[in-house]
Formats: sequence, structure tokens, C-alpha cells
Amino acid sequence: MKKNKSLEIVKYNQKLQKRLNLNINDYINCTSIELELKLVDKKRHEKEEFINISETEKKYFHIFFNNSTEEIKRNYFLNNEKVDFIKVIIDYQIKSFKELFYNCGCISSIFFKKFLRTNITNMNSMFSGCWSLKSINFSNFNTNNVIDMSYMFENCSDLTELNLTKFNTINVTDMRCMFRDCSSLKKLNISNFNTDNVTNMRFMFRECSSLEKLNISNFNTYNVTDMRCMFLGCSDKLKKKIKQKVIV
Repeated sequence: MKKNKSLEIVKYNQKLQKRLNLNINDYINCTSIELELKLVDKKRHEKEEFINISETEKKYFHIFFNNSTEEIKRNYFLNNEKVDFIKVIIDYQIKSFKELFYNCGCISSIFFKKFLRTNITNMNSMFSGCWSLKSINFSNFNTNNVIDMSYMFENCSDLTELNLTKFNTINVTDMRCMFRDCSSLKKLNISNFNTDNVTNMRFMFRECSSLEKLNISNFNTYNVTDMRCMFLGCSDKLKKKIKQKVIV
């Protein structure tokens, strides 16, 4: 019962659940991803999305406003002026985080409280356009099987630092535009990044104009085929520091 396929078989089969003496809801809760969102002033973001969920996936996202025990199954704040905190629990069926927070300008911080699964493979544009985002807590984040991190933090223009030391990037092939237009970013810890399988780094740090230092001594660029404008818009001071590590 530890594999997702087994779980899918028994989820809607009550007879099988009874025979196995299995509480399927407890199992789902244990394998869920749980995160907390804090929001900026609601008045600045009337009718703004706080998370992007397709109609087919809505049933797998359990959303609670202001720690309420009442689940709110909708994508918008509409008619609720007092929302400033959201708890989201995501079931095991979700396998991609592509564009999950795309252009969600109302979020000020994100905390991944629980992340026990390893079946997420796509994080393309996951936080792209979150221009009010000031902090992300990745202490429990799991990227073990992620292949695509392109545009992941693009245009997160209010972020001043990112600690990505928990990231496992061994399977990542695409990092293009990953930090593009993070114009306020001063501290970025990616010293642990494994880039052995990365093929695209185009625009990766483009317009990171406030970045003061960047440790890329561990970068392996042997398989990279596209590095165009990787550091375009970065300070001359930063470019001089990294010149001997990566071909600009």
C-alpha cells in the first residue's frame, strides 16, 4: 500500500478497504503536501488568484482560509475581505506543480510545511510572476525527481534572498530563465546544485541586477547546449567573479 497505483486501486473500493482494514483517508493525509500562504493587503488585489488550479484538479486541493476548519473549494477570494492566511493540502494525485502560483501577485510568503512525496517532476514557472513574494521556506521541499525548473522564480522581483540548499537537482535538465528578473535578489545559495544533466541555462540569471555574489564552483556545464545571455543585466562586479567558472 505504499505505492500510488495501489492507493488508486483501493481508494473507491470500500469492500477492499474493509478487507485490508485500511483507513484510506488517513493514508492520503500522510502522503499529502501541505503548505501555508500569507497574503498582502487584500484591497490591493481585488479578485486576484492565490493559486492556479484546473477544474479537473480542484478535488485534490483542500483549501482553508485563516485556519478555518471549513474547507473552501474555490480559486478566488470573492466577497471575503478578511482573508490573509491560507492553508493548502494537496493530495497524492498531483504530479506537476507547473504554473501553480503563476502571476499570483497577492502572496507575500510561502511555507512548505510537509512534503513527503517524490512524484513531482515539473516545476516550470511554479512561482513565476509572484512579484509580492518576499520569502519562501523550503526546509521540507522535495525536488528529488524534478526534471524541469525553467522559469521557476522568474519575475519574483521582491525576493531578496533564496536558500536552496535542500534542492536536489540531479535529474533536472532545464534551468532556463530560472531566476530571470529577480531584480532584488542579493543572496542566492545554490552551492549544492548538481547540473550534470542540465542542457539549457539560457537567461538563467538575467537581470539579477542586485546579486552581489554567486557560488557556481560546482556547476558542471558539460551537457549544456544553450547558455545565451545567462548573466545579462547582472552587475559587472558579479560577472568578473564568475568569469573563470562559466563561459558568459
